[in-house]
Amino acid sequence: MSKIKQYEEAVALFADGQTIMIGGFLGTGTPESLVDGLVARGVKNLNIIANDTAFPEQGVGKLITNKQAAKVIVSHIGTNPETGRQFNQQELDVEFSPQGTLAERIRCGGSGLGGVLTPTGVGTVVEQGKEKIVRGDKAYLLELPLKADIALIKAWRADTVGNLVYRRAARNFNPLMAMAAEMVIVEAEEIVEAGSLDPDEIMTPGIFVDMIIRG
Repeated sequence: MSKIKQYEEAVALFADGQTIMIGGFLGTGTPESLVDGLVARGVKNLNIIANDTAFPEQGVGKLITNKQAAKVIVSHIGTNPETGRQFNQQELDVEFSPQGTLAERIRCGGSGLGGVLTPTGVGTVVEQGKEKIVRGDKAYLLELPLKADIALIKAWRADTVGNLVYRRAARNFNPLMAMAAEMVIVEAEEIVEAGSLDPDEIMTPGIFVDMIIRG
């Protein structure tokens, strides 16, 4: 069955208070049309899981500028001054997670694992409020899995049953996030018939994808 839907059908699923994963790194690999749909729908109090908050008028940054996020879980905010301003004014809850740790937490969420042990962050502010586990002479932090209500994914190519191909570095967090949400909505630059993609190119199998819109 084809998973191709109209843009309006996807946007209608957005609601206040949802936890949403958004792929991309500095806006590259971000499904901009779907982010614009969040902006246009005006949903509030979102919990956003993303690598970063991009720039004020690009990618996730649009949601920050529009004050639609209550909390973000990200690896950094340095390219978006508005995120820093809202954080310092206590208008936005920002949870920092080292980039590799963030990726592993999302992978754990998608794989049904209970968390990951990592030495990254031990002895820094990252360890505050987290369980520390010592094995031998080495300390680790227990980093808990991350899941979302919806993942917004950007693909280069998709077939009609949801198999996805990403373009080079634009894949970044997209394949991991596609495994870690109850609903996965894909914005694809190109949509082809099922069976048209080289199986060796497919990076996200269609079993993870619920809906595809044309970007």
